Amino acid sequence: QVQLAESGGGLVQTGGSLRLSCAASGRTLSMYTMCWFRQGPGKEREFVAAITWTGGSTYYADDVKGRFTISSDSVKNTVSLQMNSLKPEDTAVYYCAAKLLSSASVDYWGQGTQVTVTS
Repeated sequence: QVQLAESGGGLVQTGGSLRLSCAASGRTLSMYTMCWFRQGPGKEREFVAAITWTGGSTYYADDVKGRFTISSDSVKNTVSLQMNSLKPEDTAVYYCAAKLLSSASVDYWGQGTQVTVTS
């Protein structure tokens, strides 16, 4: 079992920055890839970024590459998403997620944190 708790959402103007954090707890976290997804108003949930605990390999959706940075701290068991140059279309509920390395889909979800970017 893995528990995930997001924090750091809020309201920001276009071009601004926010940093989201996800506190993870549970056994064998190293077996999981940690991800961020988002769901905007009237949209489907979509992948944003992912990172492996071991090796630190990172993956990004095309529309956030160069603006968002995912990182992890294996001592604190936290995963962060630094979001720069935010746009109104980044407005969404952002979810932290954990996927077993062997899974095809997410195994655990956080409750989400709201990010609103105003123009």
